[in-house]
Amino acid sequence: MEFLTVHWLDILTTILGLAYIWLEYRASIALWFIGIVMPALDIYLYWSHGLYGDAGMACYYTIAAIYGYIVWKWGKGKGEKQELPITHMPLRLYLPVTVFFFVAWAATYYILVTWTNSTVPVLDSFTNALSFVGLWALARKYIEQWWFWILVDIVCCILYVQKGIPFKAGLYGLYVVIAIAGYFKWKEMSEKNEE
Repeated sequence: MEFLTVHWLDILTTILGLAYIWLEYRASIALWFIGIVMPALDIYLYWSHGLYGDAGMACYYTIAAIYGYIVWKWGKGKGEKQELPITHMPLRLYLPVTVFFFVAWAATYYILVTWTNSTVPVLDSFTNALSFVGLWALARKYIEQWWFWILVDIVCCILYVQKGIPFKAGLYGLYVVIAIAGYFKWKEMSEKNEE
């Protein structure tokens, strides 16, 4: 019982995370509803374990989930209110995305070392910066978003083991496997849309 008292929030957000990744794998717009609730709870979970960058990222996720829902629902543009299709990220975006990633990594690192007592500022800021990119790519329904998440999930799994958040660590380990499968699923769905 003491175990549940200590880890209840970790368990709850892990269950929500499983639902989220399943819905993402299926390219279901319902993922954004869980995408609002889960990170709102994660803010406290991460902060209480000294993962200040992840706590800040959870704030961003909560707000970005609203954006993601709007883009998926009405993002086709050109005055049409059509659901956004799954596509590849245009090559012209690779350089700006890479530059943004490095700037975000440096800025987040600076914030963590200047204003927090983070013991893992390099990796915490890395996963945060790459998550900014990953969530943006997910909101645009780019297939390549899965590659960003695979890397984020591997690093987060290691961080959460080190920080004593076992259920979340297991969840992120599972995320790696699902993200690999998700990449191939979205690729197949994209090819069907093109036919």
